Amino acid sequence: MQNEFPKPPFPGQTQPMPGSTSKMNPRPDHGETTYRGSGRLSGKKAIITGGDSGIGRAVAIAYAREGADILIAYLNENEDASEVEELIEQEGRKVVLVPGDLQDPDHCRAVVQRAVDELGGVDILVNNAAHQATFKEITDISDEEWEATFRTNIHAMFY
Repeated sequence: MQNEFPKPPFPGQTQPMPGSTSKMNPRPDHGETTYRGSGRLSGKKAIITGGDSGIGRAVAIAYAREGADILIAYLNENEDASEVEELIEQEGRKVVLVPGDLQDPDHCRAVVQRAVDELGGVDILVNNAAHQATFKEITDISDEEWEATFRTNIHAMFY
């Protein structure tokens, strides 16, 4: 029997940034019950930004099931991050949660240092956290919005 997944059309929905997985309808499948690992990342240590939800959450679950220990850097979605933490620990892997704003260069550096201190190093970096907003016209994008997008999506990657 094949898994039954919800089918479009899905109900319209909006959330303020950052969004919450628990408020999504239908709730996305991040591989919580469907992905089976095979140890391809045994002994590796990974930082996953935005690992609390969406693609980052799916990557965190998959990496843990492949044998990696993981540091998840996320903004402030503590409930989502705690759910992923539990899933990673169920796989017998170490997980470190680090909330904070990746727009801050000092926070980016602290994330890496925490991985070194608490995981013993970094083998894999998944720069997944992002900021994205939709505008009807390009002229509707404020300078502040432009800066926030680049600080999160570009600058943080280099810090």
